[in-house]
Order: sequence, then C-alpha cells, then structure tokens
Amino acid sequence: MNWIDLLRMSSSNLKRRKLRTFLTVLGVVIGTASIVVMISLGLGMQESLYREVEQSGGLTTIKVTGAQAGDSMYGYSGSDEEASTKYIDDKAIKQLADLDHVSTASPVYEMSVIMLKGAYEGWGQLVAMTPEGLQAKNIPLGEGTLPKTNSSQLELVYGNGIITMFNEKGTGKGYYETGELPDINLAKDSMFLILDQDTYYNSQGNDFGDTASGSGDTQQAAPKRVQKHVVRASGVVEGGPEEYNANYYSIYCDLSTLKQILKKEFSGRVIPGQPSTKSGKPYKEFYYSSAQIRVDDIDNVDAVANAIRGMGYNVETNAEYLDSMKSQFAIVQAVLGGIGAVSLLVAAIGIANTMMMSIYERTKEIGVIKVLGCSLKNIKQMFLLEAAFIGLIGGFVGNILSFLMSAVINFLTGHGAAMGFDGNISYIPMWLVLLSMGFAVLVGVTAGYFPALRAMKLSPLAAIRNE
Repeated sequence: MNWIDLLRMSSSNLKRRKLRTFLTVLGVVIGTASIVVMISLGLGMQESLYREVEQSGGLTTIKVTGAQAGDSMYGYSGSDEEASTKYIDDKAIKQLADLDHVSTASPVYEMSVIMLKGAYEGWGQLVAMTPEGLQAKNIPLGEGTLPKTNSSQLELVYGNGIITMFNEKGTGKGYYETGELPDINLAKDSMFLILDQDTYYNSQGNDFGDTASGSGDTQQAAPKRVQKHVVRASGVVEGGPEEYNANYYSIYCDLSTLKQILKKEFSGRVIPGQPSTKSGKPYKEFYYSSAQIRVDDIDNVDAVANAIRGMGYNVETNAEYLDSMKSQFAIVQAVLGGIGAVSLLVAAIGIANTMMMSIYERTKEIGVIKVLGCSLKNIKQMFLLEAAFIGLIGGFVGNILSFLMSAVINFLTGHGAAMGFDGNISYIPMWLVLLSMGFAVLVGVTAGYFPALRAMKLSPLAAIRNE
C-alpha cells in the first residue's frame, strides 16, 4: 500500500464520522488557540519593551544619576544601588565625556510644570536637553521640529499623551473622567507655562494682578505675582492619546533656554529642585537631574558603566534593564503557555479516545485488510495519519481563531494603551504559527500512537469473526 492509498483511506475514514471528527478537531482548535493567544500576550509585552528601549536610545545608552536635582512629578525609579551624594554639573559632564569609548555625554534636567490654556489647567514633566541629546533620543515627531537652542522663548515638543493631562478648572475633570479631550490644539495654540508652582498655588483664590487691595489705612500687601511664560510648540510626538510610547507624558525643551529663563525668574532664589546652602541660598553651579551617555559599541557598555560607578554615580543601562525584563518575560510566557497547554492536553485525550473508538468500530475492516496482505506497518501508518490530520486541521483553524482573538484583544485594549504598553498587547509572529501547527500535529500523532499499536496487534481471524 503506497502513501497515496494511505492518505485516501485516512481522509475517507474521517469523513465517514463527521460529527465525531468535528468535535475532536474542535478540541485541538481550542487548545491551539489557547496556547498561541497566551504566548502572544507575553510576546506583545516583549515587543513593547524592545520599542521602549529603542526609543530610549538603544542598547548603547547609559543613564547616569547622582544626588537628586530637579523636580519630577513621577518620582525617581527605584534602584538597588545606594543613593549617590555627588551632583551632576558641567564639570561632571565633561569628566564623563572624556571617558574611553564614550561618544557623547549630554546633561538632562527634569522638572514638573503647570500649563494653563483658557478654562483648562494641565500638568506635565518638562525634560530639558541639549540639541545633541534630543537628536540622540530619536523622538518620532508627527509634525514640527525639535526646539531651537538659545532662544528667548521656550519652544516645546509635546508628548502625544500630554493632551490627556489637562483638567477643567471648575470641575477638575479631565479626559480619564469624561472620555473627551480638551478643546486644545497642542501644535498650534500658545499657552501659559508655570515654572514656580509654589507661588502659583499660594496665589490661588487671589487677584494677583493687583498690587494692593483695600482703601485708606487698611491696605494689604498683594500676594506675590506668579510669572507666566507664553510658550508654543515646535513639534508634537506622533500618535494619538490612545497610542502609548516612551515619550507619551514628556515635554521636551532646549536646556540652555530653560536655564536662562530659570536663572532670570529665580534670581537670588533657589530654583525648584536645586540644592541650597545651609543658610538657604542657591549655589552658583547648576545641577542636572541626570546625564545621557552614548557608548561607541555595545561591547564597551559594561566597562563604561563600571567606570562611571567607580566615579561615585548611579548607572542604569538599557542592556541591563533588557536582560532583567527578558528573564521575567520568559517566566510569564512559560506560565501563560502552560495554561494554554492544558487545553491541548485535553484535546490529546479526545484524539486518543476517537482513535480507540474507531478501532472498535472497524475491527472487521482491519481484519480484512490484514488477510488481504496489508502490512502491520501500513495499518499503523493509516491510524497515525488520521490522528495527524486531526492535529493539522485543528492547528490550522486554531491559528485562524487565535488571530481573530488577538485582534479583538488589541482592539479592546486600545492597541496596548489601556495597559500602558507601546503597541499591540498581543503579537503573533510567523514562527509561532508554524510552531503551534507542528505541535498540534505532534500531539495528534502522539495521541494516536497507542491506538495504532492496538490495531496492529489485532488477530486477523478474530477480527473477521467479530460482530
């Protein structure tokens, strides 16, 4: 009996029992779809991580932090390293730039700011960098350009999620409460930017536009006037508010321009986030929140990071972050895949049951085939082919179902935005499709192996007499 005959007999046997075959295949479909979708969730998170690392400068970028400087509305990320007592200033930046294998060393200053536009009040994280630093971040702009340097007025690049940070002044409700975006065009509208938050909040409820109030001998001193800086956008990060990315909540500006404005506004006072002397006076030096280091080659990242640690600073590398997250994602994928594999195990039991029932129903047919001279090997191959067909069909349909389920998951989560991911939360690569189909066929063949052995061992004469 050749392979063509075996294929024809196997397919015809499956067609004869359509309902049983359908139910058995359905088990494989559900099992395959479960495994693929579960693993795709882990792969989606991993792909989001890769994009985030790429947007943060790739694997050759190092973030250097020292003693806290600047004012972050989100706080600082935790680190296993002890807090550094050394500040990052221009002298430190020069020392970092002079290290072997360092291509560029750019200072970064972060501070939280308040934005005012009509009836709306918003908050954001202002990230000031040099032109070289901004270029190195590869910020994807939907429109506009990066801000000009040494300008008299701040130009901003808004993250695509900044629009969601505005609330109505009267109600305090914003996008996440109402589901509606404020009537603001970040790319075209000018707005007021508040750098001195303490003065702004202290002046709330007062008419700080006046210099005095009252009359006669009962005049009261007016609260200190808060300075409002008129700002415009030079660009906006590409994507809508539902497309989360590494630049989502950031507002970028030129560092030298911001330093000029801060020193002028806070002349004789301590700039928010800057350290002060014991007497409360500001230092002459300007201290940065962090430094962005670019290394010439990925193989030199660890050596440069160790050298910087030896200087007394804390170091975060994208390579270290990626390695730690990859190990966590491997565990997540194993757990999710194991959950999905339970469904496929149940499907394997169903295949074995179908094959055993088929043997009992076709006992006389098997006996006749043996009497006609069909080899035991051919009988085993026929039953294994039937089981493989069930696995193949189930795997194929299961992958189609998994793509549909993946599309629904991505749609319901706003392509990952609702979960805080950049891109789709479910990602199915082609290798996963091929691997899952191969695994489904393997499960089918394995489940049909023992029933096939039983068919081989049937006595021809006993099988023919069987009623």
